[in-house]
Amino acid sequence: MSRRLVNLTLDTLEDLPRPCRQCVYWELDPVSAERACASGDPGLEKEAWVSQTLLEWGSCGKLAYVDGMPAGFVMYAPPAYVPRSMAFPTSPVSADAALLMTAHVVAAFAGGGLGRMLVQGVARDLTKRGVKAIEAFGDAKFGEAGEGDVEGCVAPVDFFLSVGFKTVRPHPRYPRLRLELRTALSWKSDVEYALEKLLGSMSPDTLLRPVRPAAATTSTPS
Repeated sequence: MSRRLVNLTLDTLEDLPRPCRQCVYWELDPVSAERACASGDPGLEKEAWVSQTLLEWGSCGKLAYVDGMPAGFVMYAPPAYVPRSMAFPTSPVSADAALLMTAHVVAAFAGGGLGRMLVQGVARDLTKRGVKAIEAFGDAKFGEAGEGDVEGCVAPVDFFLSVGFKTVRPHPRYPRLRLELRTALSWKSDVEYALEKLLGSMSPDTLLRPVRPAAATTSTPS
């Protein structure tokens, strides 16, 4: 089994799960998002957001592939690029942090450390860009009956806690959590070692292209 991590681009955007590809929960303010879903094309709105963010700020997501299959993703950006971030009772995001908007691992690949691998990739990217921390809004009632309006858009609190985030502003539904990047980069896990080996063997150009079967050195066994 091989794993690889790639940047979110307009090409790899198509590998997001279809509901996520069409979702603009984070990218638009609540009123605009509702309007886009009701009368417009939310997929085009999402593509426009990714394009603008890539041009103005840079990489804003990571995708994980297992044996060539899309297995999970994360999206992140400065809070100024994320209108929905101001709608939470525990906002605003700290000035020195980027916002991890959402994280998702395909059910078939859950439990294999991909969540931590994705967050580690975000941490490495943001550290190089001078960001001090990652913050996120978690859903403390993820999956509960009657709470399906945002299910999948706001990741569960337990996920963030499991990959090293700490609560900085409690709330019964939407606490704000924070991960200091110096902490993230000190992890000494098998996943970190695998990611270091993976990234160390791949150029940025290679990361954006499918790994050819013959290029065994670009894959890391699980």
